[in-house]
Amino acid sequence: MRLKAIHFLIFPFFFADSFSQTVPPLSPQLKEFDAYVEQARNSWQVPGLAIAVVKDGKVIFKKGYGVRQLGQPDVVDTQTLFACASTTKAMTAICMGMLVDEGKVSWDDAVIKHLPDFKLYDPYVTRELKIRDLFTHNSGVGNADFLWDIMDISSDEILGKMAEVKPSYSLRSSFIYQNIFYLAAGKVIEKVSSQPWEKFIASRIFEPLGMTRTVPMRKDVKDPNQTSAHFLVHNAIRVIELSSADAVAPAGSVWSCADDMSKWMLCMLDSSKYEGGKRLVTPKTWMEMFKPQVVTPSQFYPTAQLTKPNWTTYGLGWFQQDYRGHKINFHTGSLFGATAINGQLPDEKLGVYVFGNYDHAEVRHSLMFKAFDHFGLGGTRDWNAEFLKLYGGIRAQSGKEVKDFEAKRVINTTTTLPLEQYGGNYTDPLFGELEVTIQNKKLLININNRLKATLDHWHYDTFRGEYDKAWNGTALAQFSLNSTGQLAKINFEGMEFKKQK
Repeated sequence: MRLKAIHFLIFPFFFADSFSQTVPPLSPQLKEFDAYVEQARNSWQVPGLAIAVVKDGKVIFKKGYGVRQLGQPDVVDTQTLFACASTTKAMTAICMGMLVDEGKVSWDDAVIKHLPDFKLYDPYVTRELKIRDLFTHNSGVGNADFLWDIMDISSDEILGKMAEVKPSYSLRSSFIYQNIFYLAAGKVIEKVSSQPWEKFIASRIFEPLGMTRTVPMRKDVKDPNQTSAHFLVHNAIRVIELSSADAVAPAGSVWSCADDMSKWMLCMLDSSKYEGGKRLVTPKTWMEMFKPQVVTPSQFYPTAQLTKPNWTTYGLGWFQQDYRGHKINFHTGSLFGATAINGQLPDEKLGVYVFGNYDHAEVRHSLMFKAFDHFGLGGTRDWNAEFLKLYGGIRAQSGKEVKDFEAKRVINTTTTLPLEQYGGNYTDPLFGELEVTIQNKKLLININNRLKATLDHWHYDTFRGEYDKAWNGTALAQFSLNSTGQLAKINFEGMEFKKQK
């Protein structure tokens, strides 16, 4: 099924801090960039996009492109609300920096000094984990996003379950992206400030900077001028339900717009200064934010295949690398159907922020590097064409891997036991409850009443099929028997649940 064709409408933009209804004529430089953004958006088929560029203490370009939702006439403008997702992390780091400046916490305090009940699987890591480690993804604890993705539990319960997550490597020996520890950082902020994270960030960042349209949590986004989420489902771009990161809010729950993010960028590029010569944090703490804290894998972002950095690091809420002899700071944000990127080229006092409403459309990287060149370093390299080719190759390789997997299916096999015996309840202390019911010779999987899938028999005791929310992709489940030939457990996408008697 193909979606009905629509015309993408372009909303007039403002620049140079002016909010006048009269739009000044575009300079040739801005005209060229404007055309490049629209061409790039169309090439990635992004329904709607918003961008802001700041340089030398001024907003030089900001504009909305396309529509907020496919099939609807409402256009994106510079006040349209989008998910900031993980670009929220830098804001949470600044919040902690404020408390460091006030002497209420130190970057090298043990986390348990402020959260006595905080507990991890390894007692040594529980004891040694520092406040700084909450921001740098090198704790040794692997990604645990399933705790808020497949469960409907409170943030306190999420942190409690971290005691059951086995480490993937030793403390500070490597890098695995970890959202949950930003939640822990938010709890520390709450503990030492006596104010919930969402109130602290609003009163200490958004209000002083005049970010009047920025909302800390998804549940409080009520303004109709907001984007919808989009995903490629069965070869067609479709509107999907908006996802929420509220359960791990300090890691990625903020919603904002191009107008407000330009204010955030100006502040961050000017050592956290804002109107009246005031600062969010001291110069020392601001420098700590952007000081490389840990080395990251050079290929964490596929874009490195083209940008070819000599070094890659992570600060406090910022990825970092060299680009054409200069240091850049940046961070992406991704939720189902939504993207963002915030990039800085400090040597040129240049910043760019891009919002999109189409899942993992890497036009965001294209526009960030194009802005660095166009407004800072010079050059005419067509980053968009190169990233389209790069990610097209990645998608092709992924498709080949799926076909290779499917080619290994052993046909004409049967299950070890009668199909009805695979039904029942399965549990795990970490992952929760999984229920299997049989309907029309298919398995209906229900995990914590949160994640559902319908699976067909694949081969032997393995089943495969789609999630009910098709944008989640394809699921695989494998059953295991015990020594007496009875069903013992199910491995569902790497999560193991034991059969209950």
